[in-house]
Amino acid sequence: MSGSDRGEFEAWIASVVQRYEGSLIRYAAQFTGDADRARDVVQDAFLRLCREDRARVDGHLAQWLFTVCRNRALDVQRKEKRMKTITESQAAAHPDLGREQDRRLEQQDSLEQVERVLSTLSENQQEVVRLKFQGGLSYREISEVTELSVTNVGFLLHTALKKIREKLQAEGALV
Repeated sequence: MSGSDRGEFEAWIASVVQRYEGSLIRYAAQFTGDADRARDVVQDAFLRLCREDRARVDGHLAQWLFTVCRNRALDVQRKEKRMKTITESQAAAHPDLGREQDRRLEQQDSLEQVERVLSTLSENQQEVVRLKFQGGLSYREISEVTELSVTNVGFLLHTALKKIREKLQAEGALV
């Protein structure tokens, strides 16, 4: 690889890491139950991306990353024989002190309420909701990652969001 090609490749990898790292860590953490293990899983996914032919992942990079991440996280889960879902607030850095603290605490409370309700749903529903809203994937991309049909993904998302909305309204958390 020439110097300019290497520089272009490194810039591409850096942009991919910047764009997907956070959502991949949150996604992997739902399988590993631990933010550090999730980071290891994501690091492994990025290392595999570095070895992959870029042309093979162009056009479906997000699905490729989430699929590799999911498979590796499931391997870790099977190896450790345990799964403990952590909330996004546990995986995220502690909020900065300052003027925005009240808004952040309120937002964190809302996220915790949604995470609590989300944890009452089936594993399939939880996974498709996380892939859609944390990963930003389309129904087709979620279908490829989970190996469910696009129709099933749509049904699971619709049902999950309806249940979340109903439970939050019943608790008075949603007006």
